This record gives sequence, structure tokens and C-alpha cells, in this order.
Amino acid sequence: MTQRVIPFQSDSYYHIYNRGHNKQTIFIDYKDYARYLKRLKEYLKKHKVTLLAYCLMPNHIHLLLYQKGDEPIDRFIHRLHTAFTMYFNKKYERVGAVFQGRFKAKLIETDEYLLHVSRYIHINPREILHAQGRALSSQIENYPWSSYGEYVKSRLTRVCDPTTILQYFSTAPIHGKTTYKSFVEEYLGVANADRLAEISNGRF
Repeated sequence: MTQRVIPFQSDSYYHIYNRGHNKQTIFIDYKDYARYLKRLKEYLKKHKVTLLAYCLMPNHIHLLLYQKGDEPIDRFIHRLHTAFTMYFNKKYERVGAVFQGRFKAKLIETDEYLLHVSRYIHINPREILHAQGRALSSQIENYPWSSYGEYVKSRLTRVCDPTTILQYFSTAPIHGKTTYKSFVEEYLGVANADRLAEISNGRF
């Protein structure tokens, strides 16, 4: 078995992502999204991991995580995805893998990269919304399976902790300071697929 390139370490941020096996859909209806988020909240309480941002798409997931202790994030993700796989296979009467192998992880070593990854995660739904002919800037905050609404709206139920990211931004567009909302939405309709890939890989 090959060793993971990035060893997980305490007091570190990681961009975690994975897709469905053979690019298959992993969230078929809203109950599947809700089940994943339910388990996500459950296991966050059981492990020394903080969730800064997330986005669930029909065939892939993105998580921005902070590892607080020595227990590697591997264990957290393994429990989360094992639980979801058992649920998914039972519900749809299938067997085998739901996710495409082991999840991918990128270590985040700079503040700039941390902020850009959060933006990259939050603008993921733009392709779905664009295909539906919706106004991107007014709709990504209403996409129910992303933490963006937790950043810019007062959702009653929160899954992530936006504190770390929001401390870099103003709470209101005054005195020339940038709000998180403007930071994210300035990229809508501007960044092409290649540029988004660069952000994801830590190249600016």
C-alpha cells in the first residue's frame, strides 16, 4: 500500500475532497444530503476536528478541516464515509464502494491559500445554478448543501465554524474593507475551470 504523501499533523488545515465511485452520483435525493450532514455533525463532536467550510455536490464533496489534536483526520473521514456508505447501500439495495478510493487531501500552509480554498469550495454550485438559468450571485447563498449560507446568512442550523475565515474580513462594506460575500462573489462568472483548478491546487 502506498503511503499518503501528506502526513496529517496537529494544528493544521486541510482541503479534503472525494467523488463518487466511477463518478457516480452519491446524493440522489435531498435525504441523502441531509443524512451526510447529520453524520458529519455527529462525528465532529466525537473527534478533534473543526469544519470551516463544506460543499456537497451530486457526485463529489469538499470539506475544509482543521485538525486540532494528534488523531489524524483519516479516522474522522473513514468513520464518516463508512457510515454514509452503509446507509447508501442499504437504501438503494446495492453493494460495494460509494466513494472513489481514498479521499484526497491538500495541506494548507498559508493564510492566502486558506481563504482561496474556502472561496473555491463555496462557488462549486455555480455550474448547477448556471445550467438552471439562475442568477448566480443571488443563488449560491441559497444552495442548501454548502456552508456559504452559514457565512452570509443567519441559518438557524449550522454545521461549520466560520470564525477563522471571517476574521480576515469586514462585517459590512464600509471604509473600503472587503466582506466575505464580496470576496467570494467577485469570482462568479470570472474564474474559468482552469483558474478554479489552480486555486484548488494552491497555485495563484
